[in-house]
Amino acid sequence: MGKQDGMTYAPKGKPNKVVQPEDFLVAAIALDHGHIYGMCNGLIEAGGTLAAVYDPDPEKVARFIDVYPSVRVASSESEILTDPSIHLIAAAAIPSERANLGIRAMEAGKDYFTDKTPFTSLEQLELAKAAVKRTGRKYMVYFSERLHVESAVYAGELIANGAIGDVIQVTGFGPHRLQAENRPEWFFQKDNYGGILCDIGSHQIEQFLFYAGCSDAQILHSKVANYANPAFPELEDYGDATLVGNTGATQFFKVDWHTPDGLSTWGDGRTFITGTKGTIELRKYVDVAREKSGDHLYLVNQDGEHHFSLQGKVGYPFFGELILDCIHRTERAMTQAHAFKAAELCLLAQQQAVHLTSRENVR
Repeated sequence: MGKQDGMTYAPKGKPNKVVQPEDFLVAAIALDHGHIYGMCNGLIEAGGTLAAVYDPDPEKVARFIDVYPSVRVASSESEILTDPSIHLIAAAAIPSERANLGIRAMEAGKDYFTDKTPFTSLEQLELAKAAVKRTGRKYMVYFSERLHVESAVYAGELIANGAIGDVIQVTGFGPHRLQAENRPEWFFQKDNYGGILCDIGSHQIEQFLFYAGCSDAQILHSKVANYANPAFPELEDYGDATLVGNTGATQFFKVDWHTPDGLSTWGDGRTFITGTKGTIELRKYVDVAREKSGDHLYLVNQDGEHHFSLQGKVGYPFFGELILDCIHRTERAMTQAHAFKAAELCLLAQQQAVHLTSRENVR
């Protein structure tokens, strides 16, 4: 699906099956965001069987079965939740509805895999925490800008192997193309999408926690604005934040909906990681004016300067690890504590943000 539009961008990778056919059944519920296709692609490539789909909108279901023609169309959400053969519910609901769906799924005995952002309020987070504790099921999150980007996966491997020493700073840029005419109504309603730091900012905070090895962090400062979209007064088209983690590492990130039409992809996502012995730069989706391909990693350390072109070479291990975690009740793909901490911090950043009502405020 299209590289021009982030909402329909669905990466595909090499199959790396960790289970046999029919050993791990997945159902998709709530097709409100196009990320559901990337989520399903990753699970299928890891050996999961996409068994069923439900959404109340028949047009969304029709598009889904065009892509996955073997999937069974369920008549209701309940039909899927009461099916004992289904192991995992994958969902990309309207953000404000993700928590309640996840709680219903977990109470039905299913593990739950939701698109980011997983919550739009701290109250939802607490309800989900209680449900995880009560049911013993998983509430996992599709933080695609790390999990479904090969250069980001490889950066994690390099850091784990000591290539840049201890991580002390992470800077993230997450620009996105708005394409307002293609967005659903809920996208512009803050109660539904949660705010820009809660939404696409969640990617950035999750990456910081992962790369810097932090189990907690503090929001030092955050701000949001609507600079260029007065027709959508509840939209925040810019946001940034500064954090310090419990390892002492720091982060600055900025996210926006200002990708220019001339860029060949939906956003020039970049991550800069500074360690005590080296640096890493990720050019995730494009190497501007040089290569239209993505997944470029630049490493500088005591061994010299290195460029890695990683597209099609690393794969996406998260999905197979998630399947095995669900089967064996382990936490190799992502710990529940990590997923919930990333969610909590993006909600706090959003809650604490200074709102810049126009460019006049910063003069």
